[in-house]
Formats: sequence, structure tokens, C-alpha cells
Amino acid sequence: MSSTHSAPTGSDSRSALDKLGLKWTVHGDGWHIRPSEVVAPNERLAWPNTIGVGVQHVMAMFGATVLVPTITGFPPAAALFFSGVGTLLFLLLTQGKVPSYLGSSFAFIAPITAATSQHGMAGALGGVLMAGVLLFLVGVVVQMVGTGWIHALMPPVVMGTIVALIGLNLASATTAGMEELTLTTFSTMGAIVLAAVLFKGLLGRLSILVGIVVGYLVALAQGQVDFAPISEAGIIGLPPFQTPEFHFNVVFLFLPVVFVLVAENIGHVRTVGLMTRHDLTPSYGRALMADGLATTLSGLGGGVGNTTYAENIGVMASSRVYSTAAYWVAGLTAIALAFFPKFGALIATIPAGVAAGAGIILYGMIGIMGARIWVQNKVDFSNTIFLMTAGAGLIIAIADPTIVVGGAEFGGIALGTAATVIVYHVMTLIARLRGSEPVSENDEESYSATEPGKLG
Repeated sequence: MSSTHSAPTGSDSRSALDKLGLKWTVHGDGWHIRPSEVVAPNERLAWPNTIGVGVQHVMAMFGATVLVPTITGFPPAAALFFSGVGTLLFLLLTQGKVPSYLGSSFAFIAPITAATSQHGMAGALGGVLMAGVLLFLVGVVVQMVGTGWIHALMPPVVMGTIVALIGLNLASATTAGMEELTLTTFSTMGAIVLAAVLFKGLLGRLSILVGIVVGYLVALAQGQVDFAPISEAGIIGLPPFQTPEFHFNVVFLFLPVVFVLVAENIGHVRTVGLMTRHDLTPSYGRALMADGLATTLSGLGGGVGNTTYAENIGVMASSRVYSTAAYWVAGLTAIALAFFPKFGALIATIPAGVAAGAGIILYGMIGIMGARIWVQNKVDFSNTIFLMTAGAGLIIAIADPTIVVGGAEFGGIALGTAATVIVYHVMTLIARLRGSEPVSENDEESYSATEPGKLG
């Protein structure tokens, strides 16, 4: 009795590559893009051009991606490594339909800082990992049943408040820089602001990176930069990986971040869909699962949480190249950079004043992104329920109290998020039962996720 085993055919192989988004057709002659054309996600230019666009994506993500670990005290090299790995995973899980780069999320700065102060870096990594797992599970549910349940739990007034309170909670982190390193802090802030409007195209979208460079030079002139770590670092080596620890109270620090990542991912996919003229609604769940898996791996090995990057949307808009091949180049480049310890040590020399100056802009942007959700969804603050929901959550987050319950500490972000959700739903339930305050059903049914702007 004999059996035969047939080898995979060429068509089977091509089909597998298509499913993974690893097959691209060359756009035109590979070197030129006509004025009325764009390079679609499943297309690419000639490889030299594709590599050039990929390097632009690395430049666009770089300033923000390394700034988050710099502010939180995490190793920049590990953040770069998991950023690159996360990007490749995202491209695979979304089957090459959603061109995107996954970089460090600013929303993780506050919970990582709080968790590190309580349990050290390992405890914060446990929080990053748990946030990634929760986001992945949200993505699984969204892929199965859609996003309606998210909108019901977190209508625009709630979602906008949660996003805003994370940014505003971080305001005090810039105080020391403004008071003690005044020139460096405000030089960095000023350079970011001016670069955003002085320069056009890619350079304008790299305003954060420009600001960091200017602030670094100002700090260098004042003797605020320590180069000793660079001389001590090797030329080639592994990124400084670290394993996480798990603490129950850390969950409540990172839970609000999951809400923010949901809003960012849905908004990003929606924006890319509009730009590429494709309906990417079926990819919402896959995008959330991909970001969740990327963040989980990052927390497992020593990186910060990841999110889809608006900075790279700017590169696509200016170049008219939406090819996922360019993002493969960017992801692989980020991974390669992580294996040069001296490069990571150079990033780690960024002084506190530069981080504070960039923080003024970045934290404010997070806060205003929440307000954009209110504006885009026309939240009516003449309604007492909406007014009190937003007001209570924001004030608690800004006051940033620490309350200990059963040995677990709860800070401003966790308490503000809980207050926002509870106040809204309790007031809405009572108002509907009593008929005491009109609540529009549309507030829960129609939701427009925040769309990335020039800087995020």
C-alpha cells in the first residue's frame, strides 16, 4: 500500500502570501506616481524607492517612540525592538490591508510612571502586558460582534473624557522642568511649536524630533548632558530585555489606557480607509488584536505599550505611498537599530528638560484629543448629565489623589475613569426612569472615533 504526497503548488504558495499581505504588485514602472494616482497597500514601488519611503517612516516615528521610554525610564532600545516587531505583527494580522506603524503610546506614560513608583520597572511591565491582553480580547469581541457594545459602554462624552483625563493627569510631570530647567524646557517646547508651522511636508511632521534636537543642543550648551553611558555601551549587542511581575492593583492603572487604544486604533483604521478609499471596517477587530498582541509581547520583554501612529499617516499623505512593503522596511529597520547599544545609550542621554518640554506639547495633545472626540460627535454640554460626567472625571484626574483600598492603591487616572463611567451610567439610568433629563439615544449609537492630526 503506497501513498503519495504532493508538494505545494506555486498557486498555493502565492495564495498564502496574499493572505499574509506579503505579495505586492509593482505600481506602474516602479519609479513614478502620476498626479492622480496613489500606491495602494498591495502595491509597491521599485525596491530602492520603497526602502526610501520606509526610512521616512522610521524618521517619522522615531522622536515620539523613543521619547516615551526616555520619560518613563525604560530602555529605548527595547522599545524600538518591540515597536518594530509589533509593526510586523500588525501587518501580518491585518493581512496587509491596513498600512500602519506601531510606535510607543503616550497614553502609557502615566500608568507606567505610577506603577514603577510602586513596584519598579518589572511591575510596570506587568501592567503593560495585561493592557495588551485586554486589548487583544476586546479585538476578538469586536471581530465577532462589531463595535456597538463599545459605543454603548463608552459613548462620546465618556470616551472623550477618559482620553482627556490621561493627558491632563500628566500635567504636573512637567512642573519640575519648567521651574528648574527653564531654558531647556521652553526651548524644546518652542522648537516643536515653530517646526510644526515653519516647515512643510515631512519635516513639519517631524516637529517633535526637531524639538528634541534643538532642546538637546540647548541642554548641551548648559552642561546638562552626560555622555558617560555612551562610552560604556558596546557597539553591537542585544537590547536590555526584562521580564514582568504581576500586581493586582496595577490593573486599575492600565485599564483606562485600553479605552484610549481602542479609540486610537478605530480612528486610525477609519482614517486610513478614507485615504485609501477602501472600507476597512471589517479590519477593526484585527487591528485591535494586532495592537494587543504587540503590546503584550512588549510588556513580556521590556518595552512600552504600542499604538497606531498618526505621524506615519502624514508620511503616506505627503508621499501618496500606502504600500505595506514600506512598513516592512520600517519595522525591520527599527529592529536592526535596537541591536546597537551605543545608539540606545545616546538616546538615553536626552536630559530631563527636553523630556519636560516635549511633554508640555504631548500631554496637552492627549488632553485635546479627548476634546476632539466631543467636538466631532457634537456632545451637548448643556445636558447636565454630560456636563457632570466630564467635569467629575477631569477634576479627579487632575487632582490625582491616591486612595488605598484593601492594600491596593488607586490613582487619579483609575479613579477618574471609574467616576466618568459610573456617573454617566447612573445618572442616565435614573434620568430615563424618572424622565428628569433628556438623554439622546443617538449619543450611544453614533460614534466617530478621533481622527489623527498632523502630530497624533
